[in-house]
Amino acid sequence: MINFLTKAQDLFTYTQSLRRDLHQHPELGFQEIRTAGIVAKELHELGLEITTGIAETGVVALLKGGKPGPTLLLRFDMDALPITEETGAEYASQTRGKMHACGHDGHIAIGLTVAKMLNEIRADLAGSVKFIFQPAEEGIVNQAGRSGAGQMIYEGILENPHVDYALALHLWNSKPLGWIGVGAGPMMAGAEYFKITLYGKGGHGAMPQAAIDPIVAAGEIIGALQSIVARNVDPLKPAVLTVASIQGGEAFNVIPPKVEMSGTIRTFETEVRDIVLQRFNEIVENTANAMGCKVKIDLKRISPAVINDAKVAARVQNAAKNLYPETKIDAGNYLTMGAEDMAFVLEKVPGCYFFVGSANDEKGLNYDHHHPKFDFDEAVLPRAAALMTAGVVELLK
Repeated sequence: MINFLTKAQDLFTYTQSLRRDLHQHPELGFQEIRTAGIVAKELHELGLEITTGIAETGVVALLKGGKPGPTLLLRFDMDALPITEETGAEYASQTRGKMHACGHDGHIAIGLTVAKMLNEIRADLAGSVKFIFQPAEEGIVNQAGRSGAGQMIYEGILENPHVDYALALHLWNSKPLGWIGVGAGPMMAGAEYFKITLYGKGGHGAMPQAAIDPIVAAGEIIGALQSIVARNVDPLKPAVLTVASIQGGEAFNVIPPKVEMSGTIRTFETEVRDIVLQRFNEIVENTANAMGCKVKIDLKRISPAVINDAKVAARVQNAAKNLYPETKIDAGNYLTMGAEDMAFVLEKVPGCYFFVGSANDEKGLNYDHHHPKFDFDEAVLPRAAALMTAGVVELLK
């Protein structure tokens, strides 16, 4: 058996240099022009069939094995976040207000390393590998209302050739270096975005009887919304409803005519989602009306839940056990309320989304995802690349 970990460690300088370059030059969703150019260049040098401009900045490459077999899709996300970096790292972002604060720079470098490793053994592969470097995973949608994965599916990434299985990974700073999470069934929550606009009647802060105060209405709605998870959802079934932003008013003595609130809803099960959305609409509309306000609700689905296929997950677990025999693979029901648009792919194709622990407390590399001080232990790069490569070989046996 090929020791993919040794091969990945031999390529560490390549992987690390790519990751650090990408980290210094972050690009937001649907804007990953420089990033896509680097990806396309590296894949072109391997002699792969490449298509660019999918979902604006996405890159697709096909590696054909030497023997007939299924087609396996590997997805790697490329976008950064609108965050100003505070790590102080020598390779910190050079663009203020933009940062790879979720590890996607690592994912890209891992994906290109996997492509190198698989290209060396392509003659022995029974099937094909379709590499997908995807824009806009971080909740950004285009004018058609689609995320990066949704738009790439719309533009045909699951066909020509038809995709039979799919794999994706995420470096995971909520767990230490050495931890691996590969489970069957639900892994990440489905996500909704909401925006509530309350219209009242502005007035003087000293004469509230002449106004209709949307700030008071907003307060009532925020409090009432918390009762949904606490009182309408089965306590044994996860759900989250967060009001994360509220905007209204500009002066201390003026009641504003309008207040806007936005936030997110996270669920795993369709039944729970239906209950939460129903109660959300009822509470917002009825409370607003009771407070004398008019209301507009904007509710959009960001992604469904990430649900792994049991058979594919078992194959990845087997690859992980063979690659890391001394590591206890977390094959239980590790769940996170974080969302991921890879779920759109897994709705249509059996596959597995797995986590690779990347935190290191001793080095201070333990800030969670989306934090301005987020960074991971780069020792995870060869570990993750080796596992993804081993998973591909396992599935294409």
